[in-house]
Amino acid sequence: MIAQATGLAAGEFVHTLGDAHLYRNHFEQARVQLGRQPGPLPRLHLNPAVTDLFAFREQDIEIIDYRPQPAIRAPIAV
Repeated sequence: MIAQATGLAAGEFVHTLGDAHLYRNHFEQARVQLGRQPGPLPRLHLNPAVTDLFAFREQDIEIIDYRPQPAIRAPIAV
């Protein structure tokens, strides 16, 4: 979306997480997530007529061949 809105070619999107943490009562769920094999990546289709990053609407975005894995339930940590 950023590449399309700026007229640049899509490349890598690198970001940094701040204040990322894992609660003790979520260790098992993290192990399950880390043990999963990634599936094929979905494809993203954007309406080519949209050139303003903040003008995208839900109907301008299509995620194709997305195959999510089962949910990993975890209690809320308080």
